[in-house]
Amino acid sequence: MAEKSLPERRVKRGGGRRAAVMVDVAKLAGVSYQTVSRVLHDSPHVRRDTRERVLDAIRQLDYRPSSVAQALVTGRSRTLGVVSFDTTLYGPASTLLGLEEAAHDAGYGVSIASLKSFSRAPVLEAVQRLRDQGADGIVVIAPQRSAVDALRHVTSDVPVVAVEGGPDDSVPVVAVDQLGGAVSATRHLLDLGHKTVWHIAGPTDWLEADQRIDGWRSALQAAGAEIPPLLRGDWSARSGYELAPQLTRTPGVTAVFVANDQMALGLLRFLHENGRETPRDLSVVGFDDIPEAAYFTPPLTTVRQDFSELGRRCLHVLLGQIESGQRSWSRVVVETELVVRKSTAVPRRR
Repeated sequence: MAEKSLPERRVKRGGGRRAAVMVDVAKLAGVSYQTVSRVLHDSPHVRRDTRERVLDAIRQLDYRPSSVAQALVTGRSRTLGVVSFDTTLYGPASTLLGLEEAAHDAGYGVSIASLKSFSRAPVLEAVQRLRDQGADGIVVIAPQRSAVDALRHVTSDVPVVAVEGGPDDSVPVVAVDQLGGAVSATRHLLDLGHKTVWHIAGPTDWLEADQRIDGWRSALQAAGAEIPPLLRGDWSARSGYELAPQLTRTPGVTAVFVANDQMALGLLRFLHENGRETPRDLSVVGFDDIPEAAYFTPPLTTVRQDFSELGRRCLHVLLGQIESGQRSWSRVVVETELVVRKSTAVPRRR
């Protein structure tokens, strides 16, 4: 026998169709509005035939659950707050995109607070503002050292996760393995036969820059290689271009690990303009694997960060706090991948 469907029913007011509410669904399905709520929240305590009737009524009425009403019932808005800093740099921007995608896949919206400064007061104000707007939990993209102190002062009743950096014992941290990525970049050059590897680092206040320096140094120390003087850039292609003469004027430089792809791009341009061939005269490794890295001249060997996985891991840690109502410290690390292209080779015999 064919299953009977519910009689078609439209909800009208004054000759025009109005949006259906939960009571309308309950009436059409012949159940209580509490049962409709259980179906919407996927409760196991609903009989199969009852669930089907409710779902059929929802389809017929084109019912759209009100996020405000759901928040009143569940105490949750299904919105997450993200504190980021105002930048177009590839790493932080891609981290934010990865978080938004993971939240969307989990049925959460995202509200973003962008800051000019990561000092304590602006960070705490942004966290409070997002909580006042009803955010269930907060993600702080904290790549700079100045954000670490601020995170220590976020009250323990706020579900919060720090991305890329944070205090060691007060909030959970989800981060890319910056140190491991730098080790793999440096080892790749050493394994090709370069006696040592120079490094163009990022700015001093950036935790990622410091971790990449640590990885570079530890790889050289493990290999018994000389540690050259450190060069400091500011993440921009311009700074890589301006630091390049220090490398070309120094005898014996055959390999350099650059802390991001933009600075590597500036270095490659200087080498090209001054008659130096890459990798014949100088092997270059970057970090990030920006979409354009494969189209540099030559295509850039670099360290890839998985920002989608970073977003998923971050969301998992944050939702765990929201569900349990407790903040438990943890540190989750996302592995990197070395992508070998045409900008590295064995050193040229002189």
